[in-house]
Amino acid sequence: MAWYESCGNVRGVLLDISGVLYDSGDDGGIPIDGSIDAVKRLKSSDLQVRFCTNESQITREKLVTKLRKLGFDIESKEVFAPPPAVCHVMKERGLRPHLLVHPDSMPEYKDIDTTNPNCVVIGDAADSFSYENLNTAFRVLMGLENPVLLSLGRGKYYKETDGLKLDVGAYMKALEYACDCQGEVVGKPAKAFFMSAVEDMGVTSQTTLMVGDDIVNDVGGAQKCGLRGIQVRTGKFRPSDETHPDVKPDGFVDNLAQAVDLLLTNRNK
Repeated sequence: MAWYESCGNVRGVLLDISGVLYDSGDDGGIPIDGSIDAVKRLKSSDLQVRFCTNESQITREKLVTKLRKLGFDIESKEVFAPPPAVCHVMKERGLRPHLLVHPDSMPEYKDIDTTNPNCVVIGDAADSFSYENLNTAFRVLMGLENPVLLSLGRGKYYKETDGLKLDVGAYMKALEYACDCQGEVVGKPAKAFFMSAVEDMGVTSQTTLMVGDDIVNDVGGAQKCGLRGIQVRTGKFRPSDETHPDVKPDGFVDNLAQAVDLLLTNRNK
């Protein structure tokens, strides 16, 4: 049975942003065909909708402003992103970070004590992933009796308008290897991250659908939480995803527009 033939109980939808709504880039990015209208249709239905992203280069507010300029109907309170989540984690655990993050995301950490660091937070720092900056993070971790490495996602790569880009996961793995420690992911595919969005919608994992372009962290991560995972053939999608050895999406769609059309057409049959 096709995924959309058994979606009558779906009450909530989680959407990835980069690679599903738009392809990011230095020029602000470009919407993926049909995605603006697809979001509008979802939000006009009786479904709950949240946006679940691993974007960590800019603040949540700047991301929402950028997306609204592109034409998307989206509000900050609907967006779940790693920087606010990791700040919550650090405050709960009394952690003081050394921040290896993108300069444009620094306002997210304005209320966080960074004196005498007892952990490292690593995000998608892009050009700030220099040898000097990575080595400084390495030295902080090596100086701790019990190294704590918090990573804002673990993606291998993502797609921008000018091609594929290395993601934070590659640098997280380098620090794990060098420091002989295990990083903690705050963001997808962490269960707590998915479930915070599900709970905010007031639904259950069994009645939630995740749409993403990352077969491991979006689709696989969602499925491990009991959600249904739909893979789009946009963004970072690769043809090999259709025969992935470990993750079997509940369905493949060409893009978000097709997913929304199939969902809304079939869920009330």
